[in-house]
Amino acid sequence: MKTIDKAAAILADPRWVAVHTRDARADGSFFYSVKTTGVYCRPSCGARQARPENVAFHATAADAERAGFRPCKRCKPDQPSLAQQHAAMVTAACRAIEQAEVAPTLEQLAAPTGLSPFHFHRVFKAVAGVTPKQYAAAHRDRRVRKELERGASVTSAIFDAGYNTSSRFYETAEQVLGMKPSSYRAGGTDSEIRFAIGECSLGSILVAQSERGVCAILLGDDPDALARDLQDRFPNAVLVGGDRHYEQLVAQVVGFVEAPALGLDLPLDVRGTAFQQRVWRALRDIPAGTTASYSEIARRIGSPSAVRAVAGACAANMLAVAIPCHRVVRNDGELSGYRWGVPRKRALLEREVRS
Repeated sequence: MKTIDKAAAILADPRWVAVHTRDARADGSFFYSVKTTGVYCRPSCGARQARPENVAFHATAADAERAGFRPCKRCKPDQPSLAQQHAAMVTAACRAIEQAEVAPTLEQLAAPTGLSPFHFHRVFKAVAGVTPKQYAAAHRDRRVRKELERGASVTSAIFDAGYNTSSRFYETAEQVLGMKPSSYRAGGTDSEIRFAIGECSLGSILVAQSERGVCAILLGDDPDALARDLQDRFPNAVLVGGDRHYEQLVAQVVGFVEAPALGLDLPLDVRGTAFQQRVWRALRDIPAGTTASYSEIARRIGSPSAVRAVAGACAANMLAVAIPCHRVVRNDGELSGYRWGVPRKRALLEREVRS
């Protein structure tokens, strides 16, 4: 192949754009070699840009080495990428937090990594989506819930989870559990949740409300399945069927589903981890009739690497339409998974555009 033809072929390859822009997101998806230097690199390598006619692409590092190229000493393509190193580092820190009786300090977590506490803090948040302190708090809260669900006394659950004093736990107990600790321990006993099931053009809709606000808006095809879903969430709560006044609230939600331009202004009882709540707040900031990608949401909350965690938070959302996870799409604009089905997601978006 002539030099000019080879250069044209490389320039037309979409992988060249990643090499030319040193796109770290492409690292691991392919490697490129340079004939004049005899080395192969990652797409993000900061070495001097090679001429396209001297470049070849390889699916793996092993392929590049079989072709006779040696790894670049600058980007070290034969070793784990920086993103992989950071992921392993944060995973180890998370395990350390989970196994410790008392949450490690930032300095203690950073020490094995060789990074400064400040740099480690930035890396941890970028990978995990939350700070080490927030992760430790979320883990501690999970331990409390697990101990209470096992039937442990409230006091022992608090101290076994790592709280130094019971007063610190009780300051945030209702935010963590959504109810009093004794009620949570009994599976929701003594907590009253009012609910009603209605019908809309998207199927059945269940709206449930605790003392703090609307805690669930569920969509589906089977009203009984929606009621069972609510019962599973609060197995021993007192579930009370809504009266005529409460059914007006259901009608308000149905009205919003049918005509999003009406708006929905309801007190919400939003329960989730610190990271989930950050994602859900960002979702509520997406204007009706528009969409954002999972990557965009990750960037908006200051955690650009936490795309999968953002998708997980969307999947965990219990408040359909009120927290508009239907407005989140793939990077290419295509619709992806939706807790209540992609056809409902498409229908909601189409209505928002029309209204």
